[in-house]
Amino acid sequence: MPELQRLRADHVPALLGFERENRAYFAAAVPDRGDEYFAEFDARIAALLAEQATGGCHFHVLVAAEGTIVGRVNLVDVADGAAELGYRIAEHATGRGLARAAVAQICALAATGYGLDTLRAKTTVDNHASRAVLARTGFVPAGETVLSGRPGLLFVRDLLGYPPPEVVRGGHLVQCNE
Repeated sequence: MPELQRLRADHVPALLGFERENRAYFAAAVPDRGDEYFAEFDARIAALLAEQATGGCHFHVLVAAEGTIVGRVNLVDVADGAAELGYRIAEHATGRGLARAAVAQICALAATGYGLDTLRAKTTVDNHASRAVLARTGFVPAGETVLSGRPGLLFVRDLLGYPPPEVVRGGHLVQCNE
């Protein structure tokens, strides 16, 4: 399994490659970030890293053995013990349980490393894969929303008492039966 790493400045070139290579794939399921996102990528990531330094968010990348980035898992809008979860997995890495394992690992890290007790997430109604990942990692439906004009669902995950000891050992995901 790729390693979950906290986003650092040296990840930026690989992260840009990940975003460019998967842009069309992501845009099929979630609203596209637009050309401006890519034109100002370095400045945007610098701003995110500065925000991360304040504790207002926690950005992570999934790094494969050869050093490529195959996913992102982020916790944003950290406040009052809660944060919003967002994630994306490279098209070539889907279908192997990577998203489920990464979300389970970030839930454990959020609870034990960042001291959070609640995570929120949202996805479009037609993104069945994302809805399945959220359900399999303990998120429950919490309402409806609209995401860039598309119908969406809100989810919430209570982290109190999480993770059970078998999920994280020595900082690494061992097993996830959720």
